[in-house]
Amino acid sequence: MEYVQEPVTTLHAFTDPVPAAPVDETAVVVPMTQREHASLAAERVLTALEDVGPDRVVVALRAEADVVSDVDRWLSTFDLDIETCWCDGPRLQALLKSAGLAGARGKGRDVWLSLGLAASSEYVVVHDADAKSYRRGHVPRLLYPLAHGYGFSKAYYARVENRRLYGRLNRLFYTPVVRALLETTEAPILRFLDAFRYALAGEFAATSAVVRSLRVQRGWGLEVGTLGDVFDAVGFAGAAQVDLGIHEHDHRAVGGPEGLGRMSEEVSAALFRVVEAGGVTPDYGPLRSRYRDVAARLVEQYALDAGFNGLEHDPASEHEQVADYADAIAPPGTDSRLPAWEACSLSVSELRETVAADLAAH
Repeated sequence: MEYVQEPVTTLHAFTDPVPAAPVDETAVVVPMTQREHASLAAERVLTALEDVGPDRVVVALRAEADVVSDVDRWLSTFDLDIETCWCDGPRLQALLKSAGLAGARGKGRDVWLSLGLAASSEYVVVHDADAKSYRRGHVPRLLYPLAHGYGFSKAYYARVENRRLYGRLNRLFYTPVVRALLETTEAPILRFLDAFRYALAGEFAATSAVVRSLRVQRGWGLEVGTLGDVFDAVGFAGAAQVDLGIHEHDHRAVGGPEGLGRMSEEVSAALFRVVEAGGVTPDYGPLRSRYRDVAARLVEQYALDAGFNGLEHDPASEHEQVADYADAIAPPGTDSRLPAWEACSLSVSELRETVAADLAAH
């Protein structure tokens, strides 16, 4: 256990705190896929939220038409004010197209839709539905800095499960890329990105003003892109990170269309879009080489840490992942971010009416 502060305010769980926080002024956004419907993890999350008692919950639901009514009925069994945002409804797709917002679907797009609905509350918390270790103290912990003048707070935690270290994309891609960039320049945006202990954590809280300013990435770059907008909105002084202990999530394979390799490409594009907007122009060829060196050193450090704790570890596999992730280091390409809600042509009332009509039809 330690009590080190970072360039952003860092709150540690020295005890098991459930601090006083404005939960009754908070909307909680929970992205959920149909495969998580009625899962033990999702059941645990929503049951814990019943004890928390937020003002309301917005579920960003990705589901096929033939199951959406079943999921919506299941959600209604919880003692919560739940608004289901079915992100795949046909009327919603038509509305987005007419507003010039059609494009790639992904977790970020789903969260963006739900943030629009949630931002009428004073505070917004976002967290996933697949956390097997979810506890009722998580929402108050994330909200605590906001009740004390901060605009944004992000979770950090240890990903240790089945006697192994996880969090591979954060450990083996994001962190070594940022540190390799820092070897050539200590630009403020890089120091900000490096200050977060788990930059790819999906859990965060923000004031409604910050939420409405976010230009959300459509896919897996959501978390990194959010940090870039937060840097512009509140800077070092307005951001905090909060210890949520040890987290257990679903794990992904490295390969495949939904694997970590594909995710690294989207995270990379979001990361370099943020970096370039912050005034840093990477030389991508040499950066790949520096990244491999930094990542190789980290792999060995994690191996020693795992051995120290009696955990299983496979350095050879992690070196192979580093080689795969290096291919993702490239210029960010076309910017397909969604607009900030404060500058969006689509009104929230129109969004809410359309989502309700889609649900009523199914």
